[in-house]
Order: sequence, then C-alpha cells, then structure tokens
Amino acid sequence: VPRNYDPLLHPFEVPREYTRALNATKLERVFAKPFLTSLDGHRDGVNCMAKHPKSLSTVLSGACDGEVKIWNLTKRQCIRTIQAHEGFVRGMCARFCGTSFFTVGDDKTVKQWKMESPEYGEEEPIHTILGKTVYTGIDHHWKEAVFATCGHQVDIWDEQRTSPMCSLTWGFDSISSVKFNPIETYLLGSCASDRNIVLYDMRKSTPLKKVILNMRTNTLCWNPMEAFVFTAANEDYNLYTFDMRFLESPVTVHMDHVSAVLDVDYSPTGKEFVSASFDKSVRIFPVDKGRSREVYHTKRMQHVITVKWTSDNKYILCGSDEMNIRLWKANASEKLGVLAPREKAAMNYNQKLKEKFQYHPQIRRIARHRHLPKSIFCQIKEQRIMREARRRKELNRRKHSKPGAVPLVSEKKKHIVAVVK
Repeated sequence: VPRNYDPLLHPFEVPREYTRALNATKLERVFAKPFLTSLDGHRDGVNCMAKHPKSLSTVLSGACDGEVKIWNLTKRQCIRTIQAHEGFVRGMCARFCGTSFFTVGDDKTVKQWKMESPEYGEEEPIHTILGKTVYTGIDHHWKEAVFATCGHQVDIWDEQRTSPMCSLTWGFDSISSVKFNPIETYLLGSCASDRNIVLYDMRKSTPLKKVILNMRTNTLCWNPMEAFVFTAANEDYNLYTFDMRFLESPVTVHMDHVSAVLDVDYSPTGKEFVSASFDKSVRIFPVDKGRSREVYHTKRMQHVITVKWTSDNKYILCGSDEMNIRLWKANASEKLGVLAPREKAAMNYNQKLKEKFQYHPQIRRIARHRHLPKSIFCQIKEQRIMREARRRKELNRRKHSKPGAVPLVSEKKKHIVAVVK
C-alpha cells in the first residue's frame, strides 16, 4: 500500500502510538508468567549445576548428599543418577567436547565420568584423582584437555596426569571458585575468602593481579562476548562488573538484592546476566544498568544457591536449598511455541513502541512494577532508610568540617579496598 508519511497528514499519530504503547506495556505485565516447571528428584539441596556444551536439552546437577543427576529438559525428567561423592558435590563442569564431565566433592577427590550412561553394570568413573585437601570448585578449559580446581590453592591439571601441572597461590585463604575465560582461554579468575578476586595467566603460571573488596566475593563469571569483562557476586548484596584492565573501580555496581549474592551466570549474548541470592529470589540484570529488569520468586523457593542461563538464551535454571531445580523463561512474557508471521510482526511493532515511549512516567511505572514477597519488600524499605541516613550523615560531616577534609568518594570506589599487581 503506498503511504504518504508526511506528519501534517497524520496529526494524531503520536497520541495513537502512545495509547498502543500503553496497552502493549499493560499486556506484557498481564502475560508475564515466567515459571515453567520444577525438576524434582534430588534428596538434598542442589549445590551446583553444569550445562552440556553441545546439547541444549541436557543439564547436570549435583546435590549436597553427593548425588549427581543428568536431566533431559525437553522431557522434563531425570535420565541418569550417579552417587558420585561422599558429602557435598562442591563443583562440576563438562568437557568442551561434551563426551565427559568432572565433579569434585568433600571427599577430596576429582572424578571424571562418561556423559553416556553405561550399557550394563555399575556407574564407574573414568578417572579418580585423590587430593590432599578439599576441592571447592572446578572449571574446564574451553579448548584444551586442561582443567583447574580450587580449594587451598588453584591447581591446573592435565587430563592425562594425576598430579597438577602447576599450582598457583597468592594469600593463604581458601578459594571458593575458579573460572576460565571463554575468549582469552589462558586467563583464569578466582575468588578467595579473604575478600580477594585474583586473576591468573596459565602461560606465565603466576598470578597477574588481584583486587580486594570490602566483603567476600562468592563467585565470578566472565562475559562470553567481551574478553576482559567479568561480574563478581558479593556478600554485601551487590554485584560488581569489572574490566580486568582497570580494576581500580568497577564499571558498574548492580544493587537490588537484599541478601548475599551466591551465584551469577551470563546470557550467551553477553548483554545480561542472572544472579541467585540468599534472599530467595533470582534477578536478571542488564550489564550496563545498576538495577535489575526482572525478579523471579515463588513461595516455596528457599535460598537459591546456583543459577545457569541456557545456551539458546531462552531459559534460566536455578537450584535451591529445598531440593528443586526450577526452569524459568528469560523473557517473562514471551510466548513459547511457533509464532505466526503476523504475531511476530505485532510483537516487533509493540517492542519498538515500548522502546519509543519507555521514559513516559505512566509507561515506565507499569513496566517497572513487580510484586515482591513481603520479607524482601520490607528489607528494601529498611535498606533505603539506612542508605539515606548514611548519606545525610556524610553531608553533615562535610558541612561542618574544613573544606576538603571529607573527600567525595563515588559509589563505585567505596567498595574497593586495594588493587595489588
């Protein structure tokens, strides 16, 4: 249809589009039903999860009773159970080719298992490595037959050998997690319980530099699209996105949780990440924003310990204390299943309208509104009062001191204690 787009011929175009944008925003909140299913079968809290690098429908999970389960997400059922360790399964990771996976546990062992279930007989690991101390985490190299474990120190292992190729240490405290960089594959990051985030280079077999924060970092995750960017989940309720070249201050401080953040995982696009917290909720943050765009919670869900974003960017998996793995949509109001061409066109049109009018007060209010559990709601209110009180106190101190005696410290720099090279 030939159309004349001259604005003089369409004087009511903007009001009409505004009404459509308002309706689209309201409908988005009406259709926001993110919870899909819960995978139950574990007999203890879910402590760690791993994604299959080649298959979208396969997910591995390890529990606090040493049990590892492999799930088929399309059928929504467990396809295999292994009694892997005595005590907790502390960490797990799949090999980059997807043929096998590694687990570490409280029984001081590292075990390698086949991804396929055996034809007959008992489940036996391919390899078992006996260590001297408890391992708290494991991660596999993205391209080579090398993996790293952490505990008392960071050990880098060759798959063929039973002793580590090299051991890296800086400080004397236990290390809670270690992660390989997916792009610059020889870089590692680790978090220790003496509040450090340490970066290592595998080629030099020495630590590069470390940043010390006010409180302990539980885990970190590298951005799969930007080689130098990583996000750290901290005990002080915040997440910090750092550029590893400039560790003096974080790029962004993400503040929305009301309790310690226990896990973080990036979406495959590198534009968003999901975080799991002790406050029984899961939040989705855009990388460049300080506030979350979405918060997921259910009445039964307890402290969320581990979280993963699936490799097709559509779903989020979270494992929590009360033995369940829950599957959520990454986009709460997205329609699952086949879309007709007209539906697709209408969705794209509505999306553009929402972007065009996103700063209008009415539309912004509706798009941002979320119902929260009462406990979280009250804690947010309490923390707002505390923050305001701290701000007022600082203003008063500055007002009644010599000029320049009380320096202005930005929110980003407040949480960094030191950077050591």
